[in-house]
Amino acid sequence: VQLQASGGGLVQAGGSLRLSCAAYGSIYRINHMGWYRQAPGKQRELVATITSGGDTNYAGSVKGRFTISRDSAKNTGYLGMNSLNSEDTAVYYCKADVSVGSPDYFRREYWGQGTQVTVSS
Repeated sequence: VQLQASGGGLVQAGGSLRLSCAAYGSIYRINHMGWYRQAPGKQRELVATITSGGDTNYAGSVKGRFTISRDSAKNTGYLGMNSLNSEDTAVYYCKADVSVGSPDYFRREYWGQGTQVTVSS
């Protein structure tokens, strides 16, 4: 299984971006998914998560500005980001808890390769 994150880029403060995380491979089911970010010199931090049932959770710093969603039919997760500011500048990573194989499967977590988001002031 591989996760491919995309959609990052350079945006002005106040702007918006939408990140995508597509999963490929022998996927039986994607359970929960999450987005994390790591700014230079800082530890990786949780941004948002979404369960298989659609329940979401956000870091306080992004609540009300970011929206996590998923399309289970496409094995893809998304992170919509609005009102971006310089503190949102980071490499964004997606993570997925995946049930792999069929009919017998095992569960494992996978990380995407990261996509850079840079917000200019």
